[in-house]
Amino acid sequence: MSSITVAKVLNNNVIIAEHPQYAEVVVIGKGIGFNRKVRDHINLSSVEKMFILRSREEQEQYKQLVPQVDERLIEVVQEIVLHIMHSSRQPLNEHIHIALTDHISFAIRRHEQDIAIHNPFLYETKEIYPEEYSMAEYAVDRINEAMGVTLPADEVGFVALHIVSAISNRHISEVKEHSQLIGDLVNLVENILEYHIPRESLDYSRLVTHLRFVLERLRRGEAVQETSSLDGLMKREYPEMYSLSWKLTKVIEQRMRIPVYPAEVSYLTIHLQRLAQKKEDEADMRRSSSDQ
Repeated sequence: MSSITVAKVLNNNVIIAEHPQYAEVVVIGKGIGFNRKVRDHINLSSVEKMFILRSREEQEQYKQLVPQVDERLIEVVQEIVLHIMHSSRQPLNEHIHIALTDHISFAIRRHEQDIAIHNPFLYETKEIYPEEYSMAEYAVDRINEAMGVTLPADEVGFVALHIVSAISNRHISEVKEHSQLIGDLVNLVENILEYHIPRESLDYSRLVTHLRFVLERLRRGEAVQETSSLDGLMKREYPEMYSLSWKLTKVIEQRMRIPVYPAEVSYLTIHLQRLAQKKEDEADMRRSSSDQ
C-alpha cells in the first residue's frame, strides 16, 4: 500500500509530506495533521478524503497562505471543493484550493470591516453558469454557517467564477473577462435600444445565453456555417438591428482579439430584433392603456 511520510504539520488540516511519486507535496484533509509527528506514515487508501498539491508553485503559495487563514476555513473549503467535485463529476484545477481560500478569507475580512463590494455581473454570471452558480450558493451558505458570518449575495457570483475557472481549467481572469464582456454587450444593447431588459426575464436569459455561446465558439475556434441567404434577409428586413449586431461583434473582436465569423451577425440580429419587437409591443400597450 502506497503511503506518504509527514515532513511538517502546518495545522490540523494541512501537512507537508514526502510522496513516493511526486516528492514533496502539500496534503489537505480534514484532521490529517491532528496528532501527527514528523516521519509518521499515512497510507493513501483514503485519498478521496484529501487533496494533494503537486505543483511546486501551488505548494509555495499555499504554504504562505495557511498561517494567515482561520483553520476552520481550511476545513470548510475542503468540504466545498469535495462538493464541487462530486457535483461537477470533473477533475478540478488544484489552484482552486488557493484561490477559493484566499478569496473567501478576504471576503470575510471585508465583511467584518463593513466594506461592501458590489458585483456588477451577478446576473450575467447566474445566467451564463447556472450549475456553477448553484454550487457557489451552497459554498456561501456553508461558509456563513461554519464561520458565523453573513456574506452578501454578490459573493455567490465571485465564488461561481472561481468554480468555473477550476472546472474549465481556465484562468480566473479569462472567466471574469467573459462575464464582464457579456455585461458590457448587454448594456450597449440597452443603451442603443433605450430599453431596460428585465434581469429575470426570458428575453434577458436568451440574449445572455446566445452571447455566451458566441464567446465559447470563438474561444474554441469553432466556425459558424455561412448562411448568405439569411444574412441578406436580416440586412434587408432589420437594418437597424443588423447594424447593432455588427457593432456588438466589433466590440467582441476588439476585446477578445479574435475575428468573429460574419454568420454570427445574422444569428445575433434575430435575438436583437426580438428585443426590439418586445420594446415596441410594450410601448403599444402603454399607449393603448393611456388612451382608454
